[in-house]
Amino acid sequence: MSMEYYSGLSTEVANSFGMLTESMRITFAAVMIMATIAIAIFMIGMYINLKKWGLGAEGYGLKPSNGSIFTFPKTLAYQMSGKGHGHGQNIFSTLIFDALLQRRALRRSPGRWVMHLAIFGGWIALCIMSIAMFVVEIIHMVGIHVLDPAVFREMLSFPNDVFSYILLIGIIIAIVRRLFVAKARESTIAFDSVLLVGLTIIVVTGFVADGIRNGTLWGLGMQSDLAPPASLFHVVISLFFCIAYIPFSKYMHMIAGPLTLMANKGGE
Repeated sequence: MSMEYYSGLSTEVANSFGMLTESMRITFAAVMIMATIAIAIFMIGMYINLKKWGLGAEGYGLKPSNGSIFTFPKTLAYQMSGKGHGHGQNIFSTLIFDALLQRRALRRSPGRWVMHLAIFGGWIALCIMSIAMFVVEIIHMVGIHVLDPAVFREMLSFPNDVFSYILLIGIIIAIVRRLFVAKARESTIAFDSVLLVGLTIIVVTGFVADGIRNGTLWGLGMQSDLAPPASLFHVVISLFFCIAYIPFSKYMHMIAGPLTLMANKGGE
């Protein structure tokens, strides 16, 4: 999440005048507000989920708890301990092979595994790079010049493109499966379609915003002064769809899935 990406202007140019331009102040402030709102909605959603998960029993044959948000973390910690039941696999193997590499999906369907890994890996990698770029920009703004944002942005340029296309490939595979694979098409529900359409919009608008700013093919020949609103639209929809909407959507399985695997200590 670089300020150049938001405004279409260079941070170094703004600093040469000793202050941010009005365009950069408005755009960056808008993004900060939207990010705060998106994170707040995400936290509320997680609180609701923790309350719901806390309604279960803390052990076999015991009465359900009162729905405290601390019930689930306590139960998870117990399950992950040596006293908890499960398949006995250590947590590192579970996180690496089952959660990160998704070997259980590979056993069921190689094609579906490639799709899931491309979407999950592309999404997570882009999220990490965006957060890193944002932190570097903020640190630079407050006067701590440890790393030049322009240099760091250039370092991230190639991996950003790579993981963006990986995510796009995953989305294309998902669309093809739902259009031409009977089993996948029959099992598709409205939630699946909403998530797929949302991801497609986010990826395409990201490519278009970057293309306008850099004058590449994805810019579709649009003028460079359209880069700020195009970038802002992409960032805002990404914040709300990829952060705020997660606890209320099927994408919650990205969090619930690994937690379940850790509670079961791996295995099927």
